[in-house]
Amino acid sequence: MEIAKTPTPPYYAVIFTSQKTDINSGYNKMSSQMVELVETQHGFLGFESATNGIVRETHSGGITVSYWKDMHSIKNWKENSEHILAQKTGKEKWYQSYKIRICKIEQDYEFHKESES
Repeated sequence: MEIAKTPTPPYYAVIFTSQKTDINSGYNKMSSQMVELVETQHGFLGFESATNGIVRETHSGGITVSYWKDMHSIKNWKENSEHILAQKTGKEKWYQSYKIRICKIEQDYEFHKESES
């Protein structure tokens, strides 16, 4: 997983935590299309994702955190027509459940290990 490069706060995060159904047909293709689309959206700053880290009652899960310049950009992404179709298909086929949380990032800090030569 690559860590998203984000600007100096404040900015926003959308946390999408999900449990998938056993149906996987078409999921990877739609996921790739959504990544390509979101990267073109005004105000999108990046994302981080981990999958299959949550297992409950045989349903695999994952978490994706996307970063945004402002709430207006998040609202526009939620209302994007192609994204709406992906959401509808996800509810019908791929997701057992999900939760979305939106928060304002007020502070961040990081660590980088120096490479050993």
